[in-house]
Amino acid sequence: MPTNTKMVSCVASERGALVFWSPRVVQRRPNARVQIVDVFALQVATGYTRDHQGRLLIEAQPSVAAGRSWSLAKAAQLIRNDARPQRWVALHFDKHAWGLFWAGGGLQHCRDLLAAQAGVAEPGSALVPVTPEALLRLVLDLNTEPDVPVNQRPGVPAAPARDSTRNPWRLVAWTSLVWLSILGLTVTGFLLALERQDQKLELLLERTAPAAPAP
Repeated sequence: MPTNTKMVSCVASERGALVFWSPRVVQRRPNARVQIVDVFALQVATGYTRDHQGRLLIEAQPSVAAGRSWSLAKAAQLIRNDARPQRWVALHFDKHAWGLFWAGGGLQHCRDLLAAQAGVAEPGSALVPVTPEALLRLVLDLNTEPDVPVNQRPGVPAAPARDSTRNPWRLVAWTSLVWLSILGLTVTGFLLALERQDQKLELLLERTAPAAPAP
């Protein structure tokens, strides 16, 4: 599969943190707003705390909506000081960065880069597969429980397991909605760029057109 060079060019190391920028950013500023994403557990940072040894721990949830935004300078400081720094990516708080990261291969590319830096296949906790269902739960905050047998959940008596295939069309519909929304953003950006190119071309033709002969 060919490499998406536009997507790859969005990744940079800034202030000790891996950052995924919007492709439209020309000047990358330390006060730009970002979200901190755990690319291995598919979670977004909601705050931070410290463990009993005083080490900083970024707290995260599997929900984009629940995640906080930070300035790049603050996010980089948190990532550097976290007990697991090679799990996190600062994702530019921008719809174009969002589309390329979640649907354009940026998430997997950042996973590969951080895993290579750590020298392991998956640093820290268990790797969550990048599937449409996992991204759907993360982006739309469906709060869907993992498929764990009921009799293995704490505080719940043994009972027949819930049918995980119930109403599969709802999942298909929501998944389609997410990808269509992302596709719509991409197509809109392309059309706007094409319109700007047409305007520039028309202006250039007007400037280079030969003058009309005098009567």
